[in-house]
Amino acid sequence: MRSGQPRRSDAGSASIWVLSVVALLMVVAGIVSVRGLAVLARHRAETAADLASLAGAGQIGVSERICAAVSVVAARNGATLRACTLALAPDARSGTVVARVVVRVDLPVVGAREVVASARAGRLAVVP
Repeated sequence: MRSGQPRRSDAGSASIWVLSVVALLMVVAGIVSVRGLAVLARHRAETAADLASLAGAGQIGVSERICAAVSVVAARNGATLRACTLALAPDARSGTVVARVVVRVDLPVVGAREVVASARAGRLAVVP
């Protein structure tokens, strides 16, 4: 080293790199966590819609309170029924039920969101 030139010191630079990498990993972990919670909410909404439409299809030809059964099953699965659409055959013993449900989820940083899902189930006519 020549005299007269200032001496460069790299002392402490490793700790800055370590802190930067840790901060980056924390941000990535936060993003992955929020995404995972959003996917979980979507799966819950889809499950609630599936079960609600199946409950409604089970009531075709048995009861006239089909959408009431759909609403009860959706609520028991943590969802709110947004729409219940019936397409019944003229004999009212077969048809389809479409359930559209909403699940509210509170995501960190992003805030409260609504996840909407729909499912269709039916009951076929018995062929003698």
